Amino acid sequence: MFGFLKRKTREVKSPVDGQIVALESVDDEVFSQKMAGDGVAIMPMSDIFTAPIDGVISKIFSTNHAYSIKSPKDLEVMVHIGLDTVALEGKGFERLKEEGDEVKAGDAVIRVDLSYLKAHAKDIVTPVIISDESDVKHIDKKLVIVKSQDIIMEVN
Repeated sequence: MFGFLKRKTREVKSPVDGQIVALESVDDEVFSQKMAGDGVAIMPMSDIFTAPIDGVISKIFSTNHAYSIKSPKDLEVMVHIGLDTVALEGKGFERLKEEGDEVKAGDAVIRVDLSYLKAHAKDIVTPVIISDESDVKHIDKKLVIVKSQDIIMEVN
């Protein structure tokens, strides 16, 4: 009846093939305690990490281990590939896009050498976080095995 008052649900898609795990189970309290924001984590099973939403790449860390996409609708999503991967100093990561690039959900952003990460990173689990600055009322999380571009969160 009052559909015009209902907030539009925004979908966040998986940036990589893998298995969803609860953010609270990630072995890094910045993520498990939601200090960086709420979301889910993915145990990746492929080497291409994509944009989870349509928008502009607002940040790619110099070591290519993490990136953020900001939508024109007050939603910012960060993908943090692995734990303590900044210590790898960019080894095992290849940047495919640049900060400021416009992307559609599914566009490849980072390619990784998954074997290298498994051997050298603390963990390859990948938090996908809704930024604290985003206008979010509720996040509906999906806990399943996903392929890149499957919906993993719905944000109101």
